[in-house]
Amino acid sequence: QVQLVEYGGGLVQPGGSLRLSCAASGSISTINAVGWYRQTPGRQRELVATITGSHSTNYADFVKGRFTISSDNAKNMVYLQMNSLEPDDTAVYYCYATTVVNNIYWGQGTQVSVSS
Repeated sequence: QVQLVEYGGGLVQPGGSLRLSCAASGSISTINAVGWYRQTPGRQRELVATITGSHSTNYADFVKGRFTISSDNAKNMVYLQMNSLEPDDTAVYYCYATTVVNNIYWGQGTQVSVSS
């Protein structure tokens, strides 16, 4: 089992920045990738960014150049630095982790609201 807890959501003005954090615990050694999804009401959850154990990253086109995913393996933390935020970035952001046995785990989600 893997447990994930997100931190750092909130309200920010357009053009502003936020950093989301995700703390992982449990069967850390089984994790092969972590990342972030987001979801708005009435829409499917969409992938934002992923980082693997070797620090290879992948981003959705709509966040390239604005968001940066990183991880600190020593602290079992994953971060999402979000810059140049837009109202369309408003969503609940979920941390996720996949494991070597193809399980997927989710955090509880954190609300990000971009509004003036």
